[in-house]
Amino acid sequence: MSVSGGHRPVRKAIFPVAGLGSRFLPATKASPKEMLPVVDKPLIQYAVEEAVKAGITEMIFVTGRTKRAIADHFDKAYELEHQLEKSGKRQLLQIAREVVPKGVSFTYIRQTEALGLGHAVLTAAHLIGSEPFAVLLADDLISPQASALEQLVQQYELTGNSVIAVQSVPSPEISAYGVISGQKHAERLYLLDNIVEKPKFEDAPSDKGVTGRYIFTPPILDKLRVLEPGAGGEYQLTDAIQALLSEERILAYEFAGTRYDCGSKMGLLRANIELGLEHPDISNDLRKYLKNELLKEL
Repeated sequence: MSVSGGHRPVRKAIFPVAGLGSRFLPATKASPKEMLPVVDKPLIQYAVEEAVKAGITEMIFVTGRTKRAIADHFDKAYELEHQLEKSGKRQLLQIAREVVPKGVSFTYIRQTEALGLGHAVLTAAHLIGSEPFAVLLADDLISPQASALEQLVQQYELTGNSVIAVQSVPSPEISAYGVISGQKHAERLYLLDNIVEKPKFEDAPSDKGVTGRYIFTPPILDKLRVLEPGAGGEYQLTDAIQALLSEERILAYEFAGTRYDCGSKMGLLRANIELGLEHPDISNDLRKYLKNELLKEL
């Protein structure tokens, strides 16, 4: 099967979820940071739902030793479903069942050492084979209605090229990102010519920072296999992207949608408030609370 232009469709996605989440201790001492809730869903579920909407059918999780809860979350909960059905809680039963989308498979592989994002992606290489694939970082929650990965898939289908998501980043934060430079090719679309990992502000080639959504063609895996360790002894995905640039065109797409950096406490709180204001069950009450109660304390 192919998509427009004769390219193989993107059906597989890698979710690197082996990180320790130390910024959120003690909450993450025994629970994965990807299971931190935003309103009523864990971060990882938002990412999976985004992938499903983009046409992904094979979810590959690169996990660590404390991540059992992720696999449990995407497993069928017979006891819970039985109890909900017995109690006549049909709406909650439907919610529980919809956590695991129909026609979607879940595979889990252990990253035995924390050697960086590039190493995490390479850990899943044997499950990718010679197909294009997506990478999603659950820490980056992008407003669900935006379907950011779907936007990238559309660009891949038009061109057959690897596509990475970018957004404009405020100057004080630029040193925390991989930063690109490139020529504007179309609306929101850039032809990549360089990517620098966490540059100083004065050395940054642009204000466009890489965010946690990628579509890759298979040759990126060859670059990862021969990659030398970079900063901190880790295998940087940005270094592999830079190496691939010498052989094929790579695109950067400035996606439409709001990104919440849920790897930070402030970003997670902001996501809970703003998505809560959109949630049909609590939006009115939350809005009243923020307006009438909380603002009195400020």
